[in-house]
Amino acid sequence: MPRPWCQRQVGFTPGATYFKPAGTPLRALEEIVLTLDELEALRLADFNGLYQEQAAEQMKISRATFARIVESARKKVADALLHGKALRIEGGPVVMKGDESMPAGQGQGRGMGRGPCGCGMRRGGGGPSGRGGAPGECVCPNCGERVPHVPGEPCNQKVCPKCGSRMTRA
Repeated sequence: MPRPWCQRQVGFTPGATYFKPAGTPLRALEEIVLTLDELEALRLADFNGLYQEQAAEQMKISRATFARIVESARKKVADALLHGKALRIEGGPVVMKGDESMPAGQGQGRGMGRGPCGCGMRRGGGGPSGRGGAPGECVCPNCGERVPHVPGEPCNQKVCPKCGSRMTRA
């Protein structure tokens, strides 16, 4: 049985989560899903120009894992551009920087904390949906409203239903 994935740290929230060729109806397009960790890898390597080792440190993953993620992301983006497919950005085994839900631990051996994140998690999903994020709650820092955390949806992307401010992880 493969190891579960280590949750990758993502340092930004994309402004747009869907791209498609202009003039083509959505129903006529094939869709490619780019995960948040793949987008972060593209941002760090291609936009910010970091070396893979530096980018991997920022995402709290190994350099080899970073190389696989950025290669997958580049293939997906190239496929969408070359073949006129829609590109949707969502989910993935991620934790937003500043979101203190990432588990910590040290250890040796298979699944016991190997790798820079020290979480003992490698390949697989981060929750029941196979997307990132541990179970828990999102809380509003202003009014204290609590809502259940949905795996794959970072708390800092949610808006409080009572007061409208951004939520944080409980």
